Amino acid sequence: MPQYGDLVILASPRGKRHIYRLDPRQDLHTQDGVMRACDLAAAEFGTEVRTALGVPFRLEQPQLYDLVMGIKRQTQIMYPKDMGLICFKLGVGKGRTILEAGSGSGGFTLALSWFSGAEGHVHSFEAREEFHKLAKRNLEWAGLGNNVSLHLRDIAQGFGLHEPSILNDRRADALFLDVRTPWAYLDAAREALVPGAPLAFLLPTVEQVSELIAALEIGPFEETEVCEVLVRPWKAVPGRLRPADRMNAHTAFLVFSRLQERSAAWDAFIPLGTRERKQEAARQARLAEARGEDSEAVDYDV
Repeated sequence: MPQYGDLVILASPRGKRHIYRLDPRQDLHTQDGVMRACDLAAAEFGTEVRTALGVPFRLEQPQLYDLVMGIKRQTQIMYPKDMGLICFKLGVGKGRTILEAGSGSGGFTLALSWFSGAEGHVHSFEAREEFHKLAKRNLEWAGLGNNVSLHLRDIAQGFGLHEPSILNDRRADALFLDVRTPWAYLDAAREALVPGAPLAFLLPTVEQVSELIAALEIGPFEETEVCEVLVRPWKAVPGRLRPADRMNAHTAFLVFSRLQERSAAWDAFIPLGTRERKQEAARQARLAEARGEDSEAVDYDV
């Protein structure tokens, strides 16, 4: 049963869903009639409540998906289909300290707060004040954020490893970067993370992904992978089950990596076929170029 002050969802027979904060002083006015707040407070979740015109609405409890999709936005949307994989890859949860930059509208910050629970903590960084304030408002609206520290800060200044008000000399367990040039902050990430920490990046263009993985290749980052998450809904009609006419396909590229040193001994034990030797030769050439060396002087016979 909802309490006054709680967020509730009212779903109409027309397929519309409204998120509404239950207020004893304010009834809900819809095009299907007035819904009295006292009727909603007296109902159970999963039941129907009727308007003054007799139109039924389903009373539902908001889930994380509803909260993320219901926030006010001034930045590009990040879809739950991407958020879920990122949270799994970063190991967001009990006792973990997660870094996020930038906060944007706070959609993914909501998800990080939800999955972190009371014993996890999130440090979210945003360089633009208007987005910083919006993320704070959205967290308060959703009733989340007790385990989140929002920082109005350009991460070009670092992640505050030695600052008492931020990390206080305790390195974080994972990092998510949603910034235009993530390769520019890899040194700061290396300083702020524990060895072996996972990293995740969200990027809209192929060119950005290519530049990032080239920077990660210089190290000390390993196990880099690039993917995208596609969700194709189906029409749930028994006997006529088929894909829906539309789908949310590509929204962004996801890049995952790990803070990991790589030794010559490791390389010596990697089995290499003809194709792998050519790929390794190309990798060595890129590394030599990054170091300002003559790539022709590099021994490619690995």
